[in-house]
Amino acid sequence: MRSSSLSATTPFLSPAAADRRSGSSASSFEMTTPARPPRTVFLGVDVGTGSARAGLFDTKGRLLGTHSSPIQIWKEGDCVEQSSTDIWHAVCAAVKEACSLANVAAEEVVGLGFAATCSLVAVDADGSPVSVSWSGDARRNIIVWMDHRAVNQAERINANNSPVLQYCGGSVSPEMQAPKLLWVKENLQESWSMVFRWMDLSDWLAYRATGDDTRSLCTTVCKWTYLGHAHMQQVNDKGSRNMEACGWDDVFWEEIGLGDLIDGHHAKIGRSVAFPGHPMGSGLTPTAAKELGLLAGTPVGTSLIDAHAGGVGVMESVPNSGSQDNNTLPDNGAIGNRMVLVCGTSTCHMAVSESKLFIPGVWGPFWSAMVPEYWLTEGGQSATGALLDHLVENHKAAPLLSNRAAAQHISLFELLNRMLESMVHEVKVPFLSALTENIHILPDFHGNRSPIADPKSKGTICGLTLDSSEKQLALLYLAAIQGIAYGTRHIVEHCNSHGHKINTLLACGGLAKNPLYLQEHANIVGCSIILPKENESVLLGSAILGAVASKQYPSLHDAMKALNAAGQVIHPSKDPKVKKYHDAKYQIFRSLYEQQLSYRSIMAEALS
Repeated sequence: MRSSSLSATTPFLSPAAADRRSGSSASSFEMTTPARPPRTVFLGVDVGTGSARAGLFDTKGRLLGTHSSPIQIWKEGDCVEQSSTDIWHAVCAAVKEACSLANVAAEEVVGLGFAATCSLVAVDADGSPVSVSWSGDARRNIIVWMDHRAVNQAERINANNSPVLQYCGGSVSPEMQAPKLLWVKENLQESWSMVFRWMDLSDWLAYRATGDDTRSLCTTVCKWTYLGHAHMQQVNDKGSRNMEACGWDDVFWEEIGLGDLIDGHHAKIGRSVAFPGHPMGSGLTPTAAKELGLLAGTPVGTSLIDAHAGGVGVMESVPNSGSQDNNTLPDNGAIGNRMVLVCGTSTCHMAVSESKLFIPGVWGPFWSAMVPEYWLTEGGQSATGALLDHLVENHKAAPLLSNRAAAQHISLFELLNRMLESMVHEVKVPFLSALTENIHILPDFHGNRSPIADPKSKGTICGLTLDSSEKQLALLYLAAIQGIAYGTRHIVEHCNSHGHKINTLLACGGLAKNPLYLQEHANIVGCSIILPKENESVLLGSAILGAVASKQYPSLHDAMKALNAAGQVIHPSKDPKVKKYHDAKYQIFRSLYEQQLSYRSIMAEALS
């Protein structure tokens, strides 16, 4: 956790106001000019749950340098909050250090893009933070994506059965913005009256950098119930940068009690929107450029949610035609047959199609929310990396294993993987997956995002004993990975039963660096998994936004094809015994939720 040195009264000026106060007209940040010809470099910024990262890429999509700065987070029960001021300082530190480490001069950075978690930012008319916290702390002006304070509000919104809900799987999640906005209005009236702009975090970052309040089709469509397909008639106008917001459903906002957000042509939630990657304003303002160590006027592309940036950074990472891997993949030339897994604290499952597909319990169809002119389907699991961390770190054997891993200069998870490989021979099971014959996990420790769309779902561990040994922790860890993979299989099967034809997975994010995690997913889902050549796919996706904004490529999709590249391919096991085993465990996995519903019903009747 990063300690903030900022006081609650530190003023946060809007970009324009900050420029006026500073009197700045150009960047004063100086870098040593490298002894080589200037390069064309694209900069991507990704603000995750725990850190702000910056990455620099060349015109072949190769990472030149990266740096990460921690950000502060407050967690109190279902409430999870952050500070936009703290995040901006972390972004500036990460960008400056990444440029220094990569020996990239400010003039070499020709474009910049932002990606971030789909967290909700509140600022007043001057751009200063407005508290969204029970504490009243003005720094805490962000409701983080994973915050579940608005479960009740989400249920009431869904009870209205508005037509807009069919474009988000039939119901809004408490992780979306409408329920969170309603919660603030109902619980923090003073803050509600002070807020001048409600913004998704990635949109706020782009606004903070450029002074342009244009929102992204990605954020507004995926998290705000904006109907992006209202712009389908304008798609042929390639010169269009800003588009007047015509996709808000005013009846919906009035029905749920937020009709005041319609005022001023939706000024508080977005009067104009644009495709991801379209240039914003006049590029970096002088003040933002100085803070970032870049040049004023550097093009900035309209933003993406971090998972969607991962999709942009990896979806075209398929083997070249004629390669051995290409010949073993089914129909890999069709972008509509792929699903991207963005695997981090949570996992997002992203698939696109040329036609809109309505899938109950799965978010979407979202028009142009990731790849322009394609409909996006978005599944997800709210706790994956977070679940593995939780189960491992809270086990009695964890401290000893952590020390052993540190002594061997490997991660704790790599040590667990090695332990499992050894146990295969010790226990004499036919294959590694069979070690969890008696342990079954439903991974809904933070609810089920899809395809059940039940935020009240709880995690289940079946098969516990009094054993608290290191080996038992390894088995628990493996069973959790399998439970997560069964959840992915459930999502893929559900999407395919409603019109998708997914047969290939692409994976990126922190968990995609774990070979056991990947192999279990390949075996359980029954699909090959392609890894990108450049594993910093979210950063690459955000950098692609800057590449498009700088006019280096005619479209986002063209930039994806130029800058994405395939790496390793993981194929599912061909052993029929492995498939039979996972089919059986998958059946148990599905039954765990059905049993939970039964228990809920019994207890509800007992308490009625």
